[in-house]
Amino acid sequence: MVKNQIEGLGRDISDKRVLAAMRSVPRHEFVPEAQRGEAYADTALPIGHGQTISQPYIVAFMTEKLLAKPEDRVLEIGTGSGYQAAILAKIVKEVYTIEIVEALGKQAASDLKRLGFTNVKTRIGDGYVGWPEAAPFDSIIVTCAPDKIPKPLVDQLKEGGRMIIPVGPERGRQNLYLMQKTDGKVTPVAVLPVRFVPMTGEAGR
Repeated sequence: MVKNQIEGLGRDISDKRVLAAMRSVPRHEFVPEAQRGEAYADTALPIGHGQTISQPYIVAFMTEKLLAKPEDRVLEIGTGSGYQAAILAKIVKEVYTIEIVEALGKQAASDLKRLGFTNVKTRIGDGYVGWPEAAPFDSIIVTCAPDKIPKPLVDQLKEGGRMIIPVGPERGRQNLYLMQKTDGKVTPVAVLPVRFVPMTGEAGR
């Protein structure tokens, strides 16, 4: 998977820590049993409740863009299966991850604990509002698409911190935006066209 889909020509993920994490985390442990034969395919897969586990390349791409350091604390919005949180947990000190679908959040928390990811804190809730009592975060990664960047997440990002987030309508054009907080503000830069499930909860209202 890593050699052909992530390091390969045109993919060009080069951060050694990201590549090591992608090699070491067993992706098949984060997909439903019926999908395990496709766990290492170059595609997103359904995980139930209308949600998906992202394509391996997208997970690696988003992780690399954070430029995360070993001492960092990262907030993830949209736990899903827990796979992205597990990748981050191999790279940073602490991961805080929020899932709005209770069944998925509970399953992800169970799987992360079973697999020994002790530096991941999970929560069932609305990712739009973030995790204010644990803020600020060195970086924020969002794996569901709102129509606009949630202000609470910008507020919870450290000065100098980076956020990567897909933005756009569910059935329309979405872009992955990368931004760094400077003087309390962010300037989003589109880095990749994508297609993510929509952010629900407060974002949907």
